[in-house]
Amino acid sequence: MLQITPHHRLFLVIEPVDFRKGIDGLRAMCQREWKQDPFGGSLFIFRNKRSTAVKLLIYDGNGFWLCHKRFSSGKLKWWPSTVLEATKIRSVELVVMLQQ
Repeated sequence: MLQITPHHRLFLVIEPVDFRKGIDGLRAMCQREWKQDPFGGSLFIFRNKRSTAVKLLIYDGNGFWLCHKRFSSGKLKWWPSTVLEATKIRSVELVVMLQQ
């Protein structure tokens, strides 16, 4: 099981992404659009256009994990709308957001 800890560096992507993208597509976006190293152990968090699902991408030193969570009822209650809001998210807040 993937553990989200305070030691993880979190990158919440504000704009929705195409959820047809898999590991390679999301990894390329991290490198090309946000100039971030996806091999550095950072956790990248994406949402779909309707806010009914999230994807988490992380490299654990041995390979990539791509976790997809679709909410069984409803949508995300909150998602950051500015870079400032996104950079203030802590791991415990992310876990609460994912559990809603």
